[in-house]
Amino acid sequence: MTEARKRDSLAIGAVRRDFAPWLDPNAKPLIRFESVTKRYGDFVAVDNLTLNIFEREFFCLLGPSGCGKTTLMRMLAGFDEPTSGRVVLADQVINGIPPYRRPVNMMFQSYALFPHMNVEKNIAFGLVQDGLPRQEIRDRVADILRLVQLTPFAGRKPDQLSGGQRQRVALARALVKRPKVLLLDEPLGALDKKLREETQFELMDLQVNLGMTFLVVTHDQEEAMTMADRIAVMDKGTIKQIAPPGQVYEQPSSRYVAEFIGDVNIIEGKVSAVESGRLRIERADGLGSLLIEAPSEITTTMGQSIAVALRPEKLVLHRDAPAGATNLLSGEIWDIGYLGDWTIYLVKLESGKIIRVSRANASRFVEQPLTWDDKVYLTFAPEAGVLLTQ
Repeated sequence: MTEARKRDSLAIGAVRRDFAPWLDPNAKPLIRFESVTKRYGDFVAVDNLTLNIFEREFFCLLGPSGCGKTTLMRMLAGFDEPTSGRVVLADQVINGIPPYRRPVNMMFQSYALFPHMNVEKNIAFGLVQDGLPRQEIRDRVADILRLVQLTPFAGRKPDQLSGGQRQRVALARALVKRPKVLLLDEPLGALDKKLREETQFELMDLQVNLGMTFLVVTHDQEEAMTMADRIAVMDKGTIKQIAPPGQVYEQPSSRYVAEFIGDVNIIEGKVSAVESGRLRIERADGLGSLLIEAPSEITTTMGQSIAVALRPEKLVLHRDAPAGATNLLSGEIWDIGYLGDWTIYLVKLESGKIIRVSRANASRFVEQPLTWDDKVYLTFAPEAGVLLTQ
């Protein structure tokens, strides 16, 4: 990495760290969905949804197929109209305004490049349609080609490019019109894993450098967690949680969010005692209890059914039962998955429940490695468990 690139990366990192307009009560959202509902006959794709997105935010709509995320994006783009409610952009209600008159641009998953045009003409197409002066078109196209590092490929046609290069052409064509908001529908789905990971960081850098608002639709959790300032987790036309990636992962608001984002173990139980701000949870399988940190926003009663969410990396594997462990589970290794940087262990508890544990492979060699059918013990800190009441 060059010194200039290092300086740029440091500057971008500082911008992303300090950016949180949603915490400012005086900040005005750039985009507002106000009680928006979209029906297709009897099917409700978006159900009375309210959402604010701020200027310069990299916002992600995340959810399974059919949850309403693409419908929401299409209503902002103007390809669909709400059945009820308002879509507001920069203080203007845009219901009924055709797509070509909205200051947004959309990059489709298929890229939709013109095969008979070279890269330069593909990028310039929208500007030509808008009737901009030729010199301005040339200048804008040259600038965006430099930005997406495609200047040497300006004369090539799409079939002469790699998948990653075609993705950049589609991105450049969307950006060259300088929209207020760029909409990206599964933008990296056609790329292989390594290229997809590289492009995620390139998109983040590009978005900060342009100072533009990005709205991304994806079902890829890793993609959303890497790129977004905030994530809206959707299900059945509603939003289950809106928060920065770390908060969504570490403090899921519901069982649905906990199970949808990343890997998680769910242990059922009932509240049996309160001990110095911590809850004692009797396991539903009758094989002991757990002590879990009790957040102030959760109100519980004795005997209340509750679930404890445990991320696999928060669990520690032991060959022998550690003395004085606060939270202890025991079982046998049922299966092992070696991923290089991590090893995944599936541990079968005495109750028959399978618990997933991940361990970082920090050393090339491990003395007495754990293997199938080994008896093991699992421990975790009280603050590692997340209490879920819904």
